[in-house]
Amino acid sequence: MKKARRLPFLLPALASLAAAVPPAVCAQQAAAPVRDAVLTFLARETAGLPGRVELDVGELDARTQLPACAELRPFLPAGTRAWGAINVGVRCESPVTWTVYLPARVSVLTEYLVTARALMPGQIVASADLAHRRGDLAAQPDNTLTDPAQAVGHRTRYAVSAGQPVRAEMLRIPPAVRQGQQVKVVSGGPGFQVASEGRALNGAAVGEPVRVRMPNGQVVSGTARPGGVVEVAF
Repeated sequence: MKKARRLPFLLPALASLAAAVPPAVCAQQAAAPVRDAVLTFLARETAGLPGRVELDVGELDARTQLPACAELRPFLPAGTRAWGAINVGVRCESPVTWTVYLPARVSVLTEYLVTARALMPGQIVASADLAHRRGDLAAQPDNTLTDPAQAVGHRTRYAVSAGQPVRAEMLRIPPAVRQGQQVKVVSGGPGFQVASEGRALNGAAVGEPVRVRMPNGQVVSGTARPGGVVEVAF
């Protein structure tokens, strides 16, 4: 009898508690908006890459029960670039906080260079030593070259068999950027470009990655270009 008398007093308290919980917190996050956010993010990150870029993004695990999010913010884990097989993080910033990761693959379908015949150590590369092959550049070894001008006239560091992707490391290419050098850092998007200056933390030939310390102390990563320029994907 005592429990029955207390029930009327308990019901209003439960109703007040339920009203205090935002509906968005009670709702479950749909998978489609998370995947769409990652696709939009990767499309922006890969703008300007050569050839045709294809994006393949996995689905949010249906077993992952997350509160609905009003503000999704995709990001790449530190040291990761939008290239090849990766995991992309998605952080919810409102009205709750959570983080998930979706598997993705960035394919860059374009022509790249391969050796047309075997090359000897110290051999000066000529146009006839190179051939073009079309495929996924992101599936090739890092720093695979795409332009014959990047290879012709340079000596090989070691023997290379025929049919091998031509990588910058195979050749004695003078550095486009030297460690400690003051460099011009450029970034941009459709219809605009931003330029600033920083100091290179490592040396690199054209097309190789460079880390640059900006005047405010921030370190950014980019790609070495001729003339002491570092291109940063925006």
